[in-house]
Amino acid sequence: MKQYRPRPPRFPHGHSHVAWRDLSLTSAPFALLFVVVIGLIVWLADPAPPRTITISAGPQDSSLLDTAERYKKILARNGVTLNVLQSDGSVQNLQRLMDPKSHVDLALVQGGVSDAAARASLISLGSVFYVPLVVFYRGKGMTQLSDLEGKKIAIGREGSGTRRLSLNLLEANGIAPGGVTQLVPLDGMDAAKQLVAGNVDAALFNGDSTTRGLMLRLLGIPGISVMDFTEASAYTRLFPYLDEIDLPPGVLDLRRKIPPQILHLIGPTVEILARQSLHPAISDLVIEAAQEVHGMPGLLQNAGQFPSPIAREYPISEEATRYYKSGKSFLYRILPFWLASIADRILVLLLPVAVLLIPALRLIPALYAWRVRSRIYRYYGALIAIERSVLESSIEEERKALIAELDEIEQSLNTLRMPLAHADAFYVLREHVGFVRAHLSEASRQKVSG
Repeated sequence: MKQYRPRPPRFPHGHSHVAWRDLSLTSAPFALLFVVVIGLIVWLADPAPPRTITISAGPQDSSLLDTAERYKKILARNGVTLNVLQSDGSVQNLQRLMDPKSHVDLALVQGGVSDAAARASLISLGSVFYVPLVVFYRGKGMTQLSDLEGKKIAIGREGSGTRRLSLNLLEANGIAPGGVTQLVPLDGMDAAKQLVAGNVDAALFNGDSTTRGLMLRLLGIPGISVMDFTEASAYTRLFPYLDEIDLPPGVLDLRRKIPPQILHLIGPTVEILARQSLHPAISDLVIEAAQEVHGMPGLLQNAGQFPSPIAREYPISEEATRYYKSGKSFLYRILPFWLASIADRILVLLLPVAVLLIPALRLIPALYAWRVRSRIYRYYGALIAIERSVLESSIEEERKALIAELDEIEQSLNTLRMPLAHADAFYVLREHVGFVRAHLSEASRQKVSG
């Protein structure tokens, strides 16, 4: 019975595209791997800065809201939109920042309203201005909050940072809600009016209430005094978020020398808080805006005193620490914000790409060589099949078919483009084609003579 022989392979006769096909097929897996890895790095490790962020500020006509609006104008210069949300104050700002569903990225929060969860999960971009606590009372000679025990005190409205701070400080002086001291939820102008009318014995003013105009008006009313915190240093030790703030003589009114001597006050600072996921480029923009807004001298501060990177209740972010030490990076100093952002991300990608590229550059030539040799081996497989068939062929038509196969192989080799590095294998293959042809011719002559 005649042995089955598989159909011979078909060899191409036009090889102009073979080298490019080998190179593309060899390089394609690595190119795809590069694209996937770079995509993952961009998506997970170094996303683009967002074009829109949200900040929770403060009530209408407050310094917190005014500060956020000024930030908004500065960030707009760099193509970043800052959405400003009004709030009841620092307490609500902190709550929004802690709630992922609120989609708030930044918040202006004064010291003294945090809790353990907030301190563990949020970061600070720095303190931006003081919010001093000023205590006005009816009478004279009071130097301690404990002197207010048993009196009627306005401590700020519900939910405000003023109220939270007042409660903390009064509790440290032995005054707590529910005792003999009446704590009234009033602040600002309402508290000042009640104090002047004699309906409350003292009022604690904080933040926007402590304006120069209000302080001068209250100090000009007979029977109303301001408390001088002679124990200010003790408060700053017991409450790390507090600072000692000294008003020098005459700072409120030089002509009348008000106050007549140094007035010792205490108060927290307002910090710019953010989630830990805040993009580093946005962090730089916000601090840059804070420097423009708060860097000038004022009633309570010297030039360049704010923003300050001193850690208080919250850790200063690594990006903020870097910015305060060295400023903007080189790219952001010489290029527009978004162009610098793209360039910065490209530099970040270079390291992982280099890690992948170096092994790939070694593997691609090896794979390319393997593809070239595999094509040569394919020819050898056909030659071996022809040579074996020579011994089994006894019919002239079969020998002619084998010769036709051999002609097709040789015709394909005549158009094959072979890299110079594999020229030796190519010419050895051509010699073997000649050898099989000679073997086939010899077998044909023997069949004829026999």
